[in-house]
Formats: sequence, C-alpha cells, structure tokens
Amino acid sequence: MNWQGIKAIYNFEMARTRRTLFQSIVAPVMSTSLYFVVFGAAIGSRITEIDGVSYGSFIVPGLIMLSLLTESISNASFGIYFPKFSGTIYELLSAPVSVVEIVIGYVGAAATKSIILGGIILATANLFVDVQILHPVWMVLFLVLTAVTFSLFGFILGVWADNWEKLAIVPTLVITPLTFLGGSFYSISMLPPVWQTVTLFNPVVYLISGFRWSFYGNADVAVGLSLTMTFAFLLMCIITVWWIFKTGYRLRT
Repeated sequence: MNWQGIKAIYNFEMARTRRTLFQSIVAPVMSTSLYFVVFGAAIGSRITEIDGVSYGSFIVPGLIMLSLLTESISNASFGIYFPKFSGTIYELLSAPVSVVEIVIGYVGAAATKSIILGGIILATANLFVDVQILHPVWMVLFLVLTAVTFSLFGFILGVWADNWEKLAIVPTLVITPLTFLGGSFYSISMLPPVWQTVTLFNPVVYLISGFRWSFYGNADVAVGLSLTMTFAFLLMCIITVWWIFKTGYRLRT
C-alpha cells in the first residue's frame, strides 16, 4: 500500500476545504441553524412531541443526515471531477498509485469533511435544543458508514458527470428531495398507510431511521434492516467504482 500517495491525495483535498472554509463549513452550519429556527418555531409550536421526544430534538438526526448526504456527495464528486475538467486526471492515472489508493484518498477526505461537519452541526444543535444520544457507538457507526457510502456515491457521480450541470443535478433534484421525504422532519408512522408503504421504497428512510434510533431509541424501521440497507448500498458503490477503473469509463476519454 502506497501510504505516501494516499496521504498526498488526502492532504490536497483537505487543503481545499481550508481554502474554502466558508463554503465548506460555515454555510452548511448556518443553513442548518435556520432550519432549527424556522421549523422549531413554525412546526414545533403545533407538534410538541413525536414518540415522546420534543419536536426540536426529533429533527436533529434528520438535519445532520441531510447535511451529511449532500456534503459527502458534493465534496467527493467535485474532488474527482475537477481533475477531469482540468485534464490532470491523466497525471493521476499514470502515477504509481493503485485504484484502491486513489479511492481511499479522495473518499477518505470527503468522508472526513462530512464527519467533521456532522459533529459541528451536532454541537450547534445543543445551542437550540436538548439532544440526547442513547447509543453513542451506534451513532458514530451510522455517521461514518453514511459518510463513506455517500462519498463513494459522489465519487461515482463525479466520474459520470461531463459538465458542471450534471455534477449538481443529482444532489439537488434527487438526494435533497429524498432526504426531505425520508422522515427528516417527521415520523413516517404519521403518514397514511398507503404513503407509509410508498415511503419504504425511499432508501434514505433507512439511514435516517437508524441514525435517529441511536439518539432516542425510536425507529421507523428495524435497526438491523437499516444497517443491512446501508451496507448493501455501500457494496453497490464499491462494485461500481471497481468497474469504473476496470473499464476506464469516462476516465480515459
């Protein structure tokens, strides 16, 4: 394993975050804080509790997951797309680093940024509401798994995209709506039976449900099923990345 190569890619990506600190960290935290203010004031006055948890506290895991998904995808997709855009991808492909080392460098940096952001948002949430974490180990596990999985997905998106519009279309038009409809701000048990069934086809439901369980012990679906779905999506992303480098899909042209 070429650890020096991994370190070089990782440090380069982390340095980009330090250069764009406002965009990478400050802006997402401010946006999340606005969610607390708006939803806490507007909806929290009408829905005081869900499953025995105050509404303001209930939405914390969903808000963290919303930022985690979008930032993981954004960081990883931009990280690999920009070398394609600038033409430096060929230097990377000809360097003495393997596929695994390239992926670890880019995905590791994107996941690290997202985990740091998630921790900052969690700390910020404590300024607005009382947050309890009943299962801290499981919370960290879900946080890391989600960050790594969607950083891999973002990496795939960055390889697939051939213009800046495509780079933004999936996070904006697919991931964000799925997160909003995946129980970020409500429990799916509050929906009519038909819509509960429809919602279960949304993969983000399982991520948010498992993550919320680690906080309050409440879940819309079984925790084991949440973990299984997360690992299944992670495996799909790993297989897709392996295929991309094996075939050279949109890397060698």
